[in-house]
Amino acid sequence: MSKVPMPTELTEMLGIKYPIIMAPMFLVSNAAMTIEAIKAGITGCIPALNYRTDAEFRAAMDQIRAAVKGPFGINLIVNKSNIRLKEQLATCVEYKVDFIITSLGSPEEVIKACKPHGIKVFCDVVDEKFALKVEQLGADAVIAVNSGAGGHAGPLPAEVLVPLLKKACKIPVISAGGVGKGEHLNRIFEMGACGVSVGSPFIASIEAPVTQEYKQACVDYGAKDIVLTSKLSGSKCTVINTPYVQEIGTEQNWLEKLLSRNKKLKKWAKMITFYKGMKLLEKAAFSTSYQTVWCAGPSIEYVTAIRPVKEIVETLVREYEES
Repeated sequence: MSKVPMPTELTEMLGIKYPIIMAPMFLVSNAAMTIEAIKAGITGCIPALNYRTDAEFRAAMDQIRAAVKGPFGINLIVNKSNIRLKEQLATCVEYKVDFIITSLGSPEEVIKACKPHGIKVFCDVVDEKFALKVEQLGADAVIAVNSGAGGHAGPLPAEVLVPLLKKACKIPVISAGGVGKGEHLNRIFEMGACGVSVGSPFIASIEAPVTQEYKQACVDYGAKDIVLTSKLSGSKCTVINTPYVQEIGTEQNWLEKLLSRNKKLKKWAKMITFYKGMKLLEKAAFSTSYQTVWCAGPSIEYVTAIRPVKEIVETLVREYEES
């Protein structure tokens, strides 16, 4: 008999076997990974920004729907840096995706658009104040982005954030960050979370579209090699501390900081920083380059090989059952 708690609020909401979301990862998550995640009994979520055009976005969702019956989600950046939000949201509603994860802003527009169509909306939060705000707006769950997360990590460890949100909110809490082994699942569920969002271990998957160098970096580097940088999006973001990252540094230069503090210019400064940063990540992810800026979280500590998504999921579940 499986030790994984069944059902949880997450498995019931999405109709999945195991309460695990393969987290949305910029440039990494794709249809092939999501299909394999669904086959393995979990679900996956893809950033809409991973597709340059609406046609490519639709083609990816068509590919998933043609291959598997299970649920999948889309991640939407909901702040002003995402000028394609309205188009992406309209496409998600048209396709009636199973759930949306909102990040980096207010989810109000997304919740209003999705509610009439039965699309679940899970909102990234890093503190109690924002969790209560999205609950009032009608979110179906909060994703507690803790300090162990990859990408835009929160300031609080899971041990603090999950119980805090569980006590404050009436809606379910999903924990994001720090899960690299099955025993970590046990710890997260004991805190009161109904599921986990796991990202970085899946970068080193056969199905991931990034270079072998990026995947191998997730094997070769560990938690001690993860640093925070503000040079990619203007907000703190976790990356592997490669020689190139050490060369360019992790803080914005004086001009970038000055522009970011100017009320009239900070919106445009942040958009320019975001654009330049995403281009740098894209170059490193898909081509062999000395400019290696690879986004990942500390859970790469537990990545020991490049494996299929199915095998990564099976190992997590087996380790959980044995813990």
